[in-house]
Amino acid sequence: MSNGTALNAARRVPGQIDIWYFVLIEAIIFSSYFITYMLYRVWESPLFLQSQVHLSQNFGALNTVILLVSSWLVAQAVQAAREQKFDAAQKLVMMTMACGVLFIISKIFEWSSKIHQGFEFSTNRFFSFYYFLTGIHVLHVLIGFIFLGVVIYQLRSPQRRSITVIESGAIFWHMVDFLWVIIFALLYVMR
Repeated sequence: MSNGTALNAARRVPGQIDIWYFVLIEAIIFSSYFITYMLYRVWESPLFLQSQVHLSQNFGALNTVILLVSSWLVAQAVQAAREQKFDAAQKLVMMTMACGVLFIISKIFEWSSKIHQGFEFSTNRFFSFYYFLTGIHVLHVLIGFIFLGVVIYQLRSPQRRSITVIESGAIFWHMVDFLWVIIFALLYVMR
């Protein structure tokens, strides 16, 4: 590989340009949700603080760890694919999806626990935000499964092994994980 080719490879932005536009649009949309949440939090601070104590920081932290591990796994999968270790990459993507399933099961358990305690979407504005933000995030995890399914499809056949498509799937998954970190900070941690 010549110096020019190596330099171009080093400067290449991973994934397809379309995924970056999509991530930008998602970031703008979620930023509007987060700003709206913050405004209501300022306006109704006592209500938000009283309601927030009913969330389990341990649950939130567990969900965060699960998704951070999933991000690490998908990053390892991309690296394995770049090194043409496609079987290993496929296993890593499946482990990433397993973390996503574990996250969803954990959220369902947490939601059912909150509902059983009497905290529903209509309880107050804090819980409306809680269910909306965590629900829209779970929806994105489910969409992430589609992206990861495409990655597995790419990895299974030598004719389809596009590193760019594999990177794009990983980029979407990283975005989902990053959004959760912000949701965790806003709902569970920030007082």
